[in-house]
Amino acid sequence: MTRIIAGFAGSLTLKVPSAGTRPTSDRVREAMFSALEARDAIDGMRVLDLYAGSGALALEAISRGAASAVLVEKSYAAVQVCKANAALVAARAGRANQEAPAGRAARGARPSIQVIGKPATSYLSSALDEFDLVFIDPPYEVGGLELDHVLEGLVPRLATDAVVALERSSRSPAPVWPAGLELDKVSRYGETAVYWLERTAE
Repeated sequence: MTRIIAGFAGSLTLKVPSAGTRPTSDRVREAMFSALEARDAIDGMRVLDLYAGSGALALEAISRGAASAVLVEKSYAAVQVCKANAALVAARAGRANQEAPAGRAARGARPSIQVIGKPATSYLSSALDEFDLVFIDPPYEVGGLELDHVLEGLVPRLATDAVVALERSSRSPAPVWPAGLELDKVSRYGETAVYWLERTAE
């Protein structure tokens, strides 16, 4: 079972694609978001979730105060799951807004959530938006060459102080970072390694 951990949609259960995706465990997601909140990298941010799967990472960010999110996923079945989950979170946001004290909107009450059914490389080649926070969680079988193309295509879409969280198997070799991205640190959680990347001047 996958659920939203905290924020206005906290405890909300999300649908998960029946096959073809590898959902981030609640334990890893909680650790990632604790790190992001410690560096004030969620509230008001524009979020991109590549290889979105269920959309849990982007939707967790929305629940915790991100301003907008774009979920990119090539699998038709996963796209439908992302849309269903986005609708659940949006509905919870509306409820949170109604329950907010008079004259004060709830944190994250009017999030913009967009689901796009495209391969990550295809989306990045035509995207125009800039993002402050990016999640990249490809299936482990996605090879290094594809990941190289994704990272290269991502750089022009990053805001100046953007943060990128890339999940890979702990057993996979570290990716090669393109110009414009540098490694900040690596967090390891059992079989999962999270590479924290930052935008740099080229």
